[in-house]
Amino acid sequence: MKIRILGTGMAGFGAAYCLRQEGVGGEICMYDKNPYIGGHTASYETDDGFIFDDGPHISFTDDERLQQLFAENIDHEYETLKATVNNYWKGHWIKHPAQCNLHGLPSDLVVDVIDDFVEAKYRSNGQISNYKEWLYAKFGETFAETFPMVYGKKYHTVEAEKMDIDWLGPRLYQPDLKEVLQGALVESTPDVHYVDKFRYPTQGGFVHYLQKFTELADIKLNHKVTGIDAKNKLIRFANGKTVEYDEVLSSIPLPELVTNIIQDVPEDVARAGEQLACTSCIIVNIGVDRDDFTEAVWTYFYDPDIIFTRLSFPHLMSPNNVPPGCGSIQAEIYFSDKYRPVDRKPEDCIEPVIADLKRCGLISEEDTILHKSTLFIKYANVIFDLDRQQALETVHGYLDDIGIRYCGRYGDWGYIWTDQAFKSGEEAAAGIPS
Repeated sequence: MKIRILGTGMAGFGAAYCLRQEGVGGEICMYDKNPYIGGHTASYETDDGFIFDDGPHISFTDDERLQQLFAENIDHEYETLKATVNNYWKGHWIKHPAQCNLHGLPSDLVVDVIDDFVEAKYRSNGQISNYKEWLYAKFGETFAETFPMVYGKKYHTVEAEKMDIDWLGPRLYQPDLKEVLQGALVESTPDVHYVDKFRYPTQGGFVHYLQKFTELADIKLNHKVTGIDAKNKLIRFANGKTVEYDEVLSSIPLPELVTNIIQDVPEDVARAGEQLACTSCIIVNIGVDRDDFTEAVWTYFYDPDIIFTRLSFPHLMSPNNVPPGCGSIQAEIYFSDKYRPVDRKPEDCIEPVIADLKRCGLISEEDTILHKSTLFIKYANVIFDLDRQQALETVHGYLDDIGIRYCGRYGDWGYIWTDQAFKSGEEAAAGIPS
């Protein structure tokens, strides 16, 4: 058996782990276009002692098997942290989720939110066909239009009425009236976020979870896939090499796979691949000479005129992510080819991010900024627009027909977390004969 795994992120290593657990023999080779492992779960250490991940990553799985497996991979050296999350809106810092924590907001807004919430609870909302209708039905128009619809446009780059609701899961908490009233009247409320506690490696950033998995396969770095001949079972790489395969498992983003890589793709499949939308993300990393500017591990920003959509704070994940006494901030700015094309260079976002951090009061003119850098993530989050479902069925059906297994966020083309991506790789590899 010649088994080729394309990608060395969570999904790729999930596939390799499954194959070894099931005793599959032969050649198991993993390929990555980058000179390092990790894919979207990579971590980068800077020359000045900061560690930043490829966007914020945490492990909060309830699966005890995965908890144990990941813990063993890092010799049980991990931080266990409480998921302290907040929101920023027009100068107000709001505990998350905002729908349960209206206390301190303008009274007329609070009254309108509660009035609409009650009205929505007791009306017939009919058939819900998109995210906007779902928000109106669950929270009422005032809250929907003030908070999740504005944030959603910044994060997904598309209006709520153009999105479906397959991605929601536990992501938007749905309170009852008592919870809304309590959160409007009192400052302290119970924690109801879907993430309670999470783990993060003490050393080496999030990618450290993957280091021991490198023993599972023969890993080939600097191998960018440029072609797959499914009929003759050949994979070609940009470095000129070609390999044969009996089984191939891919975490390559589906649009790349069916429009640029696989040979002789039918026109309807290629068109479907072009319909699959995702966001791209400019990441701005900032290092500061103090670490006391927030207790939140991440924060959502609703104001459209604030450049970043979300902030996370790597120094709170592990003290070893920063030099002693320092803090770090990771800002996310979203674009998409389909709805909001990238209109600036990553480095052009640094000063606007710093200006808005000062505007929000997170840092001040007196702070010394020790580090500034950027990342560009072409494939960030899948956009669950109304074109996705049919296009995905077409693409997955084609890949099933030609025997290419797919996995991970960009192979499944779903809104899945890192732990789920590992399982996705396991599921894709299950059933390969030993």
